[in-house]
Amino acid sequence: MLAIPNDLIEQINKHIEAAYPEEGAGFLLGNDGEVKEILSLPNMREDEARHNRFLFTPEDYLKAELKADSLGLSLIGVFHSHPDCPNIPSEYDREWAQPFFSYIITRVDKGKSVSHRSWRLVEDRSKYEEEEIKIS
Repeated sequence: MLAIPNDLIEQINKHIEAAYPEEGAGFLLGNDGEVKEILSLPNMREDEARHNRFLFTPEDYLKAELKADSLGLSLIGVFHSHPDCPNIPSEYDREWAQPFFSYIITRVDKGKSVSHRSWRLVEDRSKYEEEEIKIS
């Protein structure tokens, strides 16, 4: 199970709704399946692909790791949006995912966040399993 406070969900919503109709994304920081902070980042994918792909740079990963360390937290996952399509992981998502991370995917319809689901890639990287997400 992944636990995340409502105020962080609202921050995610604000970021990904502002990114619409492109994908918005960022990192989840926390400990033991509990999100304590998020780091919203710009989508660095080339312009023509941002509507259905996101990209973090190596500098983005470093920034996230340094922020987590400074707060006594760990990098525990990623959030991103699926504009006007289901919030289930795509094959592209699976190819780029890391086992042990939680992946919150938010469906955004016509610029408005409508639902959040969380997924974890199994260790052999063959598929995702949905994990319960507790928003409190």
